[in-house]
Amino acid sequence: MSALAYAISLIKRWEGCKLEAYPDPGTGGDPWTIGYGATGPGIAKGVKWTQAQADERLAQDVTRFLKGVQSAVKKPATDAQIGAMTSLAYNIGAKAFANSTLLRKFNAGDVAGAAAQFTRWNRAGGRVMKGLSNRRLDEQKVFRE
Repeated sequence: MSALAYAISLIKRWEGCKLEAYPDPGTGGDPWTIGYGATGPGIAKGVKWTQAQADERLAQDVTRFLKGVQSAVKKPATDAQIGAMTSLAYNIGAKAFANSTLLRKFNAGDVAGAAAQFTRWNRAGGRVMKGLSNRRLDEQKVFRE
């Protein structure tokens, strides 16, 4: 499986797809989200998408995040590792991923230490979220493949 396929599989499984904008579960408001976790300009309460719009936006966003992860990773990585890191970056943001201990450990050659970092990213709005905890365990499992 390609890194892109790993990332899309993880993101689809954990984001789900909603075709009407909904508030962020951590804040109860901004950022509003639609499709497979898309946020940004034009996404607000009342916005509706077609399935085709959601699929197209997912492909664009995951490709962008994948390129960011690939450029940040300085050590050889498997497709599963890149895919898992892309899913994480998609969820926490490119800047947070670029500054993460997970990336730092991976680039230092500490793959086990990097894998252990996934479960630290389980909070939203300062609270531990069961869904995020489960997602991180899944990403960690894929990363370790």
